[in-house]
Amino acid sequence: MTDFLLLAFIFLTAGIVTVPIATRLGLGSVLGYLIAGTIISPILALLHVDVVSIQHFAEFGVVIMLFLIGLELEPKRLWEMRARILGLGGGQVIVTMMLVFGITYFFVDRWSYALAIGAIVALSSTAIVLQTLNEKGLMQSDGGQASFSVLLFQDIAVIPMLALLPLLAVPDLVEVAHGVVDHGGETDHGSSFSLVAGLPGWQAVIVSIAAIVVVILGGNYLTRPLFRFIASANLRELFTAAALGMVIAISLLMTLVGLSPALGTFLAGVVLANSEYRHELEADIEPFRGLLLGLFFITVGAGINFQLLAEDPIGIVGLALGVMALKFAILYVIGSIFKVRGSQRWLFALGLAQVGEFGFVLISFTTANAILPDEIADKMLLIIALSMLLTPFLFIFREQVISPLFDKLQTSREDDAIDETNEIIIAGRGRVGGIVDRMLRAAGFRSTVIDYNSRHIDFTAKFGFKTYFGDASRPGLLHAAGIERAKVLMVLIDNQQQINEIVRHVLHTYPHVHVIARAIDRTHVYELWSMGCRDIIRETYDSTLRMGRSAYQALGFSKEVSERMSHAFDQADRKRLREFADLYDVKKPAWENDAFIARVRDAMEDWESELNAEMREICRDAEKSS
Repeated sequence: MTDFLLLAFIFLTAGIVTVPIATRLGLGSVLGYLIAGTIISPILALLHVDVVSIQHFAEFGVVIMLFLIGLELEPKRLWEMRARILGLGGGQVIVTMMLVFGITYFFVDRWSYALAIGAIVALSSTAIVLQTLNEKGLMQSDGGQASFSVLLFQDIAVIPMLALLPLLAVPDLVEVAHGVVDHGGETDHGSSFSLVAGLPGWQAVIVSIAAIVVVILGGNYLTRPLFRFIASANLRELFTAAALGMVIAISLLMTLVGLSPALGTFLAGVVLANSEYRHELEADIEPFRGLLLGLFFITVGAGINFQLLAEDPIGIVGLALGVMALKFAILYVIGSIFKVRGSQRWLFALGLAQVGEFGFVLISFTTANAILPDEIADKMLLIIALSMLLTPFLFIFREQVISPLFDKLQTSREDDAIDETNEIIIAGRGRVGGIVDRMLRAAGFRSTVIDYNSRHIDFTAKFGFKTYFGDASRPGLLHAAGIERAKVLMVLIDNQQQINEIVRHVLHTYPHVHVIARAIDRTHVYELWSMGCRDIIRETYDSTLRMGRSAYQALGFSKEVSERMSHAFDQADRKRLREFADLYDVKKPAWENDAFIARVRDAMEDWESELNAEMREICRDAEKSS
């Protein structure tokens, strides 16, 4: 018990200390965990801790992560991705295996060694890539979706790899590997129980297919009544236990039939994507995913064999960098073929350039089945760990160097020549400007739309929407758009500084133009008000009013009463906003506006009291009329 508590304290303390520092420095949580592992590595060595065993336990975090991703991905969406999964994923795995095999064959004396190494190198880190993509909000980007397609195919590819690799067994190594598997000084005697052990190939395939069918049918027909029964107890911990139990049961079943546990739980997640318990499952399992993945990354850092690295640092680091460079080149070319464009292609190629955690599994498998000798396996373990350690730096390189470079290339595009003059000019065709333009078109009005995002302009052009490329904050471009003859200018871009520049210039130079400006937040309203703009729209305000109105209805008020109550709040808020706007000093930051803050604080109690009285009056009127 003492050993367990000591280890738990060491791992938790390492993560708690290093991850916030790494995150604050912009390095990301994954690199923070990896650094934590390298720091505590000497302590674990002194305590004779079997890091590999802990790593195998922590790999369950990858299984949970794939289950949660499956919950977000409906079967229809998965089917739509089939071309990318097979094309990007299949192309990457096959090409990488062939090239690595060809290169490695010149340096080792057996083709079987080269083929096994090719299979190992072809895999990337599901844990690091998906965790980083989610953390940086890049999962839904084109590069993120392409990366996910490849990772999903790789998880599937592990199954035939595990089935075919034993055919590469080297007779000279069989006696060494028989019954004993070396794990960094520890031994693992025997093999785990398997339902397909000893079965002919076709029977093993049938058993595996039957296991997948059980997962799909169970997810469709058994989980709903099971969770409904558990939910009737109104005990949150039981639901959490049931959710974890389901994931563990599927992982166990997949392991027993020789399939990937991550693949099995992913399929279960996809099946449950339309379930009414989906969000409850996500909320209950998410904390375990984060903790286990953090533990896994720490074990990767702690598992780096610095003694072996010190014996040949140039050679091993060179091999790690060479493997990553080769995989980057392959991914970049395949991404080009499948039209992953611009900085997204760099995200795709750099993000998947490492060798992944399934490489650890395959190396243990190859040594146990007399496929690779220990000296090659040890170097491969170190190369995998180093490539995973370097991956967060590649994401940082893409974010700090590649993305700004593409932004500069975009800004170097010349402004479009505007060949029409309309009464309405819209600066910005984003999620706001696009809807406004469609509303005006529906009413028979024509507007000149200007935007500064060339990729977005090219995309919307496919749907027939005409947008001119250019920076609307440049007076020359507004002049070319006919600002002198315009009646309305709508400033709907999402950059606060540029909004202010456009509004200030137009109100001063073309006072006849009615300016409608988008405000990022309440203090931005005060800034625009001080410039003289009087038609200001807070970007989330109207949708928030609608949410409040829906809340009134959910609490039992009628639609009419809810509308009157939300209207009363709207009128009171707008009145206060106008009163306070003249008090706000735009030359000072919001937190230094002491007089403004004091005035708002003093008025807030009276304002809430008056508004509450008005709300009660609305309710009394409704009761009388009913």
